[in-house]
Amino acid sequence: MDAIKRTSAVEQLLGLQSDLAASGITYLTGCGATPGLLTAAAALAAQSYAEIHQVKITFGVGIANWEAYRATIREDIGHLPGYTVEMARAMTDTDIETLLDRTNGILTLENMEHADDIMLELAGICDRDRVKVGGVVDTRNPKKPLSTNVQITGRTFEGKISTHTFALGDETSMAANVCGPAFGYLKAGIDLHRRGIYGLFTSAEVMPKFVR
Repeated sequence: MDAIKRTSAVEQLLGLQSDLAASGITYLTGCGATPGLLTAAAALAAQSYAEIHQVKITFGVGIANWEAYRATIREDIGHLPGYTVEMARAMTDTDIETLLDRTNGILTLENMEHADDIMLELAGICDRDRVKVGGVVDTRNPKKPLSTNVQITGRTFEGKISTHTFALGDETSMAANVCGPAFGYLKAGIDLHRRGIYGLFTSAEVMPKFVR
């Protein structure tokens, strides 16, 4: 996925924008952890700057056994250099176990094709080529190999170059960081729909509403 950029799901959804609005549908997309919580954090942090130079999202995921997250691991393998989603889909469990044995269970992902870049561009934050997404997945250890974070580097109106960093606590699980924002954005989407606001929205445009 490093070498070949495919049309993302978000770009496909953009083609439905007018149809969604005309049909009275409020559709929120990219509303998990990344894209989602970290995308929103980047959009908020960007307000300190007159120009954004780079947004770098780095995630750390630890799981005790890859078989509990088969679909996720296959998707991650599809982002590795030399692999594609089609290749990962065709791999047998034995193939995957052989790959993980070779990497000691570690998957290092760089310059992933992700929706954060498109969302931040749509929101007017920065061009998509200034957004980098990557991370490390440990498929044999529930402890995160590194803290998930987003760094936003930009120039202030005084001409100063600075970097904001927003880091997720290591104690929060992947499920908590995905499901929490998803429910928050669902609540926000319901509120927009009740107000008669229809169409396609992303996590960089709408703030989630806290769910108790």
